Amino acid sequence: MEIEILTAESLGVRGLCCYITTKTRKILIDPGIALGYSRYNLLPHPFQVAVDERIRKRIIAEWSKATDIVFSHLHGDHVPLAKPNLYQLNINCLSKLEPKTRIWLSPVEQLNNLEKSRFSELNDALGRNYNFVDSVFRRDLCFSKMVFHGERDKNRNKVFMTRIEEDNFVFVHGSDIQLLDEEAVQIILSWRPDLLVVSGPPLYLSAKMNNMLLQIAENNIRKLSENIPTIIVDHHLLRNYQGLDWLRNINNTMKNRLISAAEFMEQPIMMLEADRLKLYKCMPVKTGWHSKYARGLVDTQEYWEKGKKMYYLAD
Repeated sequence: MEIEILTAESLGVRGLCCYITTKTRKILIDPGIALGYSRYNLLPHPFQVAVDERIRKRIIAEWSKATDIVFSHLHGDHVPLAKPNLYQLNINCLSKLEPKTRIWLSPVEQLNNLEKSRFSELNDALGRNYNFVDSVFRRDLCFSKMVFHGERDKNRNKVFMTRIEEDNFVFVHGSDIQLLDEEAVQIILSWRPDLLVVSGPPLYLSAKMNNMLLQIAENNIRKLSENIPTIIVDHHLLRNYQGLDWLRNINNTMKNRLISAAEFMEQPIMMLEADRLKLYKCMPVKTGWHSKYARGLVDTQEYWEKGKKMYYLAD
């Protein structure tokens, strides 16, 4: 089994897109992307946009190869959109899928109003049959029941998780559970993964993340780490450096590995949303750049070259 993480906050963009290759399947999970349209009252820095451009191209390339496409939920950083902003994935950029490609979605009746609207847009664009997830179980590919997107009972947002097995190796995509609900954690443990990728708690939302929620997240990651050799914790967690400190501190007390997506992919950690103020200071943005970019009058090349040196990136 080959596992690639294409989007995550430690890789410079919002999302948790994974591409998994087995002997019989090519599974693309959550093919969406975003940048956080406004952070610190600033639009995405052009270097962020340059990284976003390159990752979008990767997602588009893998889309056309996929035997299975999984949408754990229909938020704008996990799904292509009919009406995206400049930094998200436009569904009209995607190639036509092979007739045998399977698309996995949560049952329509379990979608909230926004997700129902996005499902309708997907349906208009793709015009095909779907596989609706309801605890589907196959040895090589199975899905969980719908679980909470974060804290239990606080909103109608739900997600499902994905389990992939090959040659006695189990990979689990825990999606946006944020480690805040015990039920999702128990499902993961029952699946006995060798490798888990999951969203951590959104510490950047300081008004929401009280001490009780932080303790719940810490207890849950400890339970998981006691039983899973490697856990990739990213996404919501790494939208600020407090999240990276939280991950490092817990990792130092555990026998098994807790790492970011960038570390798993052996790439430099680039928390570009957290670094937005720093980027604007180190690489000043020319007046009117974003409006010119929207009209196709400027590109990101100048900022890409500067940012590569700043983050020690290779082309």
